[in-house]
Amino acid sequence: MRYVILFALFSLLILRAWTQSSIPEVLDRFNSGSVEYIFPETLAGHKGAFLLDTREKEEFATSHLKDAQWVGYEDFDLSRVKSIVPNKNTPIVVYCSVGVRSEDIGEQLKEAGYSNVKNLYGGIFQWKNEGHPVYNSLQKETQKVHAYSKFWGKLLTNAEKIYSFNTETLEPKEP
Repeated sequence: MRYVILFALFSLLILRAWTQSSIPEVLDRFNSGSVEYIFPETLAGHKGAFLLDTREKEEFATSHLKDAQWVGYEDFDLSRVKSIVPNKNTPIVVYCSVGVRSEDIGEQLKEAGYSNVKNLYGGIFQWKNEGHPVYNSLQKETQKVHAYSKFWGKLLTNAEKIYSFNTETLEPKEP
């Protein structure tokens, strides 16, 4: 009986760790803070930084920040960044869905000598939750944001959540 109670308590602790209910909780849980954050309201009034989207192509094609360049995550290649941002002192803002993958890419950029790298706090989800615009692959403003998965999608509260994208037609797939 004692083992059943211990197992139940342990299961509840694990479940609690994986059921983060807010972006700050997720960032506290998964990020180290190794890349300084920039908050959406600050970025919205800031010009001159290169915006690098560290999500997958499907996510980027669904929507992205205006003028952002896709650099990817799973297939991230530093040479892509070198062709976009040749000067290592240029301000760079990396982002993903909530800011976890982008911190990883930001760390790689810093290790490669880029000195002015910031991570968008809460990623595109927080950006959109605060009412800032996003753009689709045709550079038109959209309310659709690729939510990555149902687990992460619960953190996106101010957009139409998309989970699949047709790269041939450049349109979100119907569920």
